[in-house]
Amino acid sequence: MSLTVTDLEASIAWYQRVLRTERMGVTIPHYGREETGYSVLLLEPRSGLIFGLHRNAGNRGERFDEARTGLDHVSFGVAGRQALEVWTAWLDALGISHTGIVDETEPITYSTVVFRDPDNIQLELIAVD
Repeated sequence: MSLTVTDLEASIAWYQRVLRTERMGVTIPHYGREETGYSVLLLEPRSGLIFGLHRNAGNRGERFDEARTGLDHVSFGVAGRQALEVWTAWLDALGISHTGIVDETEPITYSTVVFRDPDNIQLELIAVD
């Protein structure tokens, strides 16, 4: 997963703290558009998920808005409602604002917790029953 951020070092620190990622010792230029910037890779060791956080010359510092073309939100599946309870406790301990666990039954039965990163990118944890 790759996300463009406004303050690369602040976002790296946030993703390391909140999602417990580990910075990989590599930066990668934007393929075919190397002059526009690069990404730093972060590994979430338990799942193997790799995050690419991008610095991009075209980014004017505006915050994320899911109403524009492109990304709406990023969703991560978790093992069940109990995992969401652990996550909400973790987010609370870090002082990260979130929705709390929201239970839904339409169009399917699921529970979710939504929070946002420093650029306002919506992140969702979801447990499908």
